[in-house]
This record gives sequence, C-alpha cells and structure tokens, in this order.
Amino acid sequence: MGCSKNLIDSERLIRRIEAKGYSVTHNPETPQGEYVVLNTCGFIGDAKEESIQMLLELGSLKEAGEIGNIVAMGCLTERYRKELESELPEVDMMYGKFDWDEFVRELPDLKAATRPAEWERTLTTPPHSAYIKISEGCNRFCAFCAIPLITGRHKSRPEEEIIAEVGKLASEGVMEFNIIAQDLSSYGLDIYKEHRLAHLIDKLADIEGVEWIRLHYAYPADFPQDILDVMARRKNVCKYIDIALQHISDNQLNRMRRHITREDTLSLLNTIRSKVPGIKIRTTLMVGFPGETEQDFNELMEFVRTQKFDRMGAFAYSEEDDTYAALNYSDDIAPEVKQRRLDNLMQLQQEISEELNEAQVGNKVRLLVDEYEGNTAICRSEWDSPEVDLCYRVENCTAEPGKFIEAEIIQAMPFDFIARQIQ
Repeated sequence: MGCSKNLIDSERLIRRIEAKGYSVTHNPETPQGEYVVLNTCGFIGDAKEESIQMLLELGSLKEAGEIGNIVAMGCLTERYRKELESELPEVDMMYGKFDWDEFVRELPDLKAATRPAEWERTLTTPPHSAYIKISEGCNRFCAFCAIPLITGRHKSRPEEEIIAEVGKLASEGVMEFNIIAQDLSSYGLDIYKEHRLAHLIDKLADIEGVEWIRLHYAYPADFPQDILDVMARRKNVCKYIDIALQHISDNQLNRMRRHITREDTLSLLNTIRSKVPGIKIRTTLMVGFPGETEQDFNELMEFVRTQKFDRMGAFAYSEEDDTYAALNYSDDIAPEVKQRRLDNLMQLQQEISEELNEAQVGNKVRLLVDEYEGNTAICRSEWDSPEVDLCYRVENCTAEPGKFIEAEIIQAMPFDFIARQIQ
C-alpha cells in the first residue's frame, strides 16, 4: 500500500523470499497463502485508516481459515508498532520500514540459494518499466510532514550501485526508469558533499537500452538547476519534473516551513520552463493548513490559474502526530472549509487540463505501449508517469506491450486521449 517507494521495498522482499524457494503472488484479488504480507502506508490519516482496515480484513480471512499468518511491515508499523501490536493481535509478525529482512531470515530455507544483492528485486510493474529509488529519508522537516519521523534523515545510495541496478534491468528489457526519492533535490549532499543528481542522471542516460528517465519528487528549495541542462541535452531524459510546491502564499510557505518564498518559487518555475522548452511540470498543493486565510487560498487559486500546470494533485491538510504543525499550531480550518477549497482548486485544475489537452489534438507523439484492454492499446508519452498521469487509447495498434509507436492525437478527454497509430 502507499507510494512507489513502498513498492520497491515489496519487490526486494519478494526477491529474497523467492530465493529461499517460496512461491510469491503479488496483490492477488483473493488473499491466500501460508503467509500474507501487507506493506503499510502511514503518510496521512486516510492512508493509515486504509492500512488498518486491510489488516482487519485479513484478520477476518485468517479467522475463517482462508489464509495463514499475517505479516505487517512498512511506514505505519515503523511509526506505531507498539500501539498496533496491542490493538491488532491477529497480526502474527510485525516489522517496520527497515527491518523487514528479519522476516526473510526467519523463514526456513526450502532450497539452497545465494542471497540476492541488496538492490535486486522481482519487478511487479510491467516488464518494460521500473522504479529506481536513489535515496531514502528527508532532512527538510516541513511543518506538516511525518516522513522524516518515519524514514529518518536523508541518505543517498552510491552512484555505482544505482548504475549497476539500472544496467542490469536495462539488459533484461526494462526501458523506462522512474527515478524516485522523498527528496531528489538533495541527492549526493550526504555522501559526496555536493549536488549529484545531474551527474547521476547523465550517467544513467549513457546506459544502453535506457529509453526514458523520468524524475519524481524534487524539492523546490535549493533545487539543483544543473539537472535542467541534462534534461535539455539528453533525449532519453524525459522533459518532465514532479516537484511538490504545496502553496504560493508567503504566509503559508513560512508557516509550512518550506524554506522558499513566493518570489523564489515563481523564479524557479520560469527557469525550468526557459531551460527546458516543452517541459511538463507535475506538482502537488495543499489546502486548509493551519492559518490559511481566504486571501491565502485566493492567491493559490490565481497561481494555479496563471501557471496552468500540466499535471496537478492536491489534498487537504490532516494533522500528523509529533510534526511541527501538530505541536505548535491549532488545526483551525473547519473540515467543510477544507473540502470546499479542495473542490474549488481541483475544479479549476480540471478546466485547465481540459484546455491544455484540447490544444494537443492533431499533434504527433511517441508512445510506449503499456497493455491492452480488448483491442485497445493503453499507452503513455514521455510526459506521463505510470498510474498518476494521462494515458492514450489507441485502437487497432500493431505493437506489443513494451514497444514504442508513433501516433496522432485525434480526441482529447478529461483524463486521457484517443490516438491513432501512424504506420
């Protein structure tokens, strides 16, 4: 459950279990097996509730004799293990975000096997696409965010390890690499004492078979602008950046402890767009943070209206235990006000998206075929990340999943496009 960073941990766990001779099924529609492992999310209130509800459902299946042992791991158990152990006795084993490998060691060996390398994993994504986690943790300590409390301080992976992982996956047919971290902007500062994101991505772009590299979760403050030069120069580095801005009002940015001002945010966006023409920017915004006035919210609405973000998500603030905001602010925005602001913001973004999408009709685009629904190929462009962005529906496509096609956009819809293959 949760984010793609959790998915990578699950994939590493699967690889280790398989190496001991066990058969593993990922996300079966009906849970079954001697062990059922749930990788939990603990980021915000809704995610916590979803994880707990799933554990309770698994408990019911266990009581009915339909499954064996329940194993919980991940962010929720990392943070609330003691409480969960007492409240969920139906869970047989509980691990956090970093000690889940103990579960593997406790499993009896069914066959003699060499332990996989630290980064090896069994992909659960389509075989042509993979996520690559280049660091863990975060040093930013934004007022609303519990991530540093769960994951700890920012820790970069060594370049050579990441290059080896991407090289191996590329040799096995993976073409698309979505680079992820809690904070891409800080990559390298801890182990190399300098920003090394641009250097790393430039090296990854040299690897044979790497067709797309896409960047997720950059932080706007202290943004490593040399990555823009790499993005503009390298054809296989997607003209796409996922950078969570959260707000634009100086009042809110200051209270959120975002380490950036409105003026600096606007300057950064202008720099990104000028250095990488045609780039698509994905961002995430927050409404209802303590102290958000109607003026702050109107400023945010005008910001979105003028910036016309290609991709945007938003959520309402929920108070997280032990964060700076929980300890120092009152959650003073009424739930109905938060919801109204969220609805208004997303309605505005939908109108912007429809306008931007309609302008794409008639354009030719290179697409990657992900899968088929009947006779319709479901595809994505370099500007569309798996699961969160737009897709292109192409009927009578002649390419298999994992192949690229040239297509013309013939119709724009609110959340996807209709396109035809150009032979």
